[in-house]
Amino acid sequence: MSSDFEAYEQDFGTVTAEITNKIGRIPKLSGEEKTQLVLNVDKQLEEVRELLEQMDLEVREIPIQSRAMYNSRLKSYKQEVEKLEKDFKRSRIAYSDEVRNELLGDDASSSESQLIKLREERAHLLDNTEKLERSSRRLEAGYQIAVETASPISILENPQGAAPIAETLPYPIVTFTGKLKKIKEIILFSSK
Repeated sequence: MSSDFEAYEQDFGTVTAEITNKIGRIPKLSGEEKTQLVLNVDKQLEEVRELLEQMDLEVREIPIQSRAMYNSRLKSYKQEVEKLEKDFKRSRIAYSDEVRNELLGDDASSSESQLIKLREERAHLLDNTEKLERSSRRLEAGYQIAVETASPISILENPQGAAPIAETLPYPIVTFTGKLKKIKEIILFSSK
């Protein structure tokens, strides 16, 4: 019985070697030729699965004393088939370097144009960053003014803080200084 198992092993080795060779060729092909090779590999993978089933049946008929050795060999063959199936899936969607370069535009002239485009985009990004920083500084200054003008208490506590605002007003702020003191006294008196 072990001779049958060994015969299946030889068949397994031959077929898996053919599959490995074909899987390596699949990404380099295209069109009908690739389709035919994929179908051929698919059939051979099915044949390998059937060989594994036959080997499994043979192992079950081997005496228990020898079975462990054959089970471990069968397990490694199953792992090899799983790896082949994964490689096969990858190879079906993989493209050759030629096709990849064509799709991605990796020829010399396009790399120069890509470099120029990247430089232009970088310059544009730097310009936009500078504009954003200037706008941020203006917004911060405007916010600071808004905070100072929105809080009458801060102006009452520090009338000099109102000086920058006074410059932008169309009327003099001096007339408000006396009134500000009175308001401050009223606020302080009412808070007691």
